[in-house]
Amino acid sequence: MPERLRENAVKLGYAALSFLAFGLLWGFVANYTAVGMFFPGPVTTLRYFFAHFMEAIGPGTIPYHAVMSLKRIIPAYAAAAAVGVGLGLLMAMYWPVDALVRPIFSIIRPIPPVAWIPLAILWFGINDESKYFLIALATFLSVLQNAYDGAKAADQQLIGVARMLGANDRRLFTTVVLPGAVPYIFAGLQLGLNAAWGQVVASEMIRSIDGLGWIIIRGTDSNNILQELAGIVMIGALGYALAAALRFAESRLVRWNKRGT
Repeated sequence: MPERLRENAVKLGYAALSFLAFGLLWGFVANYTAVGMFFPGPVTTLRYFFAHFMEAIGPGTIPYHAVMSLKRIIPAYAAAAAVGVGLGLLMAMYWPVDALVRPIFSIIRPIPPVAWIPLAILWFGINDESKYFLIALATFLSVLQNAYDGAKAADQQLIGVARMLGANDRRLFTTVVLPGAVPYIFAGLQLGLNAAWGQVVASEMIRSIDGLGWIIIRGTDSNNILQELAGIVMIGALGYALAAALRFAESRLVRWNKRGT
């Protein structure tokens, strides 16, 4: 068996073992402790979860609510990621841009994105525009910082050699700065994705008529623990799939970076 294939098989085995251990722990807690009085076990939860792939919860099935959440996340995440990466790199390359943006960024960054929800509703109303703003803000803050840090971490010796060989700013950026920043950028994209999920779920829980956050908060209102867990399971599954897609893209675009394999 080739070494790479053997390594992937071992990783898959460890992943399966991890899920099994988690399921056993969950089942033990649900069946043999007092928590089980209000906490269903994994089999019951998964049965409910898959049953509602066909049976509706409110306006639609679980896949319908997942699609509605993704429709809010993907455009806002993509736009904010593109702006965050571009601006972060510009800040690192040109000090006037850094001097202009850094003070505002330093003020906004410590503010939890969830704190913007009341203002977002006031500015954009209760429709999806406010959710787009919140998702974009959460993504932008994570991505910009990592892109900036990655560009600043570029090997100064390589930069000096490139300048000695006559490289202009464009050549220096494409051959030295950007390749060194790519791993940081992907790390920021992962963090931004996590922040985007947290923000869309929070905003859907506060004001929405569908989405995975809506499933959770409606389950809370009706004391339906299974519905809450079904929403949580779907969020976890989608988050894992999107994170895996980003890691796959990194492994193809940054083959020299071991973290992306």
